[in-house]
Amino acid sequence: MSQQHLKSQFRIFRSEIEFALKRCVPGPNKKPAILHRAMRYSLLAGGKRIRPILCLAAAETCGGDHSRALPLACAVECVHTYSLIHDDLPCMDDDDFRRGRPTNHKVFGEAVAVLAGDALLTAAFALTASAPAARRFGPADFTAELASAAGSLNLIAGQTEDIQAEGAKKTLSLKALRSIHERKTGALIRSSLVLGAMSADASASKIERLSQFGRLLGLAFQVVDDVLDVTECCEVLGKTPGKDARKGKTTYPALLGLDGAKNEACRLTEAALEALAPLGAQAWFLRKLTEQLLERRN
Repeated sequence: MSQQHLKSQFRIFRSEIEFALKRCVPGPNKKPAILHRAMRYSLLAGGKRIRPILCLAAAETCGGDHSRALPLACAVECVHTYSLIHDDLPCMDDDDFRRGRPTNHKVFGEAVAVLAGDALLTAAFALTASAPAARRFGPADFTAELASAAGSLNLIAGQTEDIQAEGAKKTLSLKALRSIHERKTGALIRSSLVLGAMSADASASKIERLSQFGRLLGLAFQVVDDVLDVTECCEVLGKTPGKDARKGKTTYPALLGLDGAKNEACRLTEAALEALAPLGAQAWFLRKLTEQLLERRN
């Protein structure tokens, strides 16, 4: 498939996601208005929408109707946005910019930012609970899958270990660094694909393939993020660059060197594509998107 075809499909997916996201949380004038404005400020701030797009693409790859996966795609993005709001707080990463504009707590204050994140996480599970059932999977399965990815053994575990590693006197090993990012970044990317596949009533073997692909893609995505944090500016990234290094965090460039980190991103991307190969021509969008993510600048 051509690059133009990829861009066209990407725009279709993204347009449907943006429309659905506007409808999945209360309007900005619904009381308490400041809370709902804060939720919408971050949720509707743009961004790449990679996770919900992966969810829709996985549904189509498995022969399903991607529109049935839309509530699950929105749920994933709600979880992702909540995690960003909380990550940016002064008690966490203390960042001033996200997606090219002031972070949530800079606009609405820390207390409202915490509550907006809490509300988005809660909204995510309302979405999974009301998503249309497939023959083998229903709302309870969707909710359990997302809860596992977002919980204390995955996303939150990764964030916890990331915080504990800040300023550590001892540099993390590559194995420890991968463990953090498999959970902090990779778990939700993996779950996005699994949820899309579940919405399409995919077989266990297809779900396992997409799960393996998602784990590797998540790692590659994080390595590229670490490289961009070294090589790009705030205007390109949409967030403050170089903060990990200043806080003493171990990153892939710090551990492997810049060229080594780029090579690691290539290796992980190739492994992800190998995991995807048995799904054949139906996985064309996921394959092309993976290749593009390796070459991204923001």
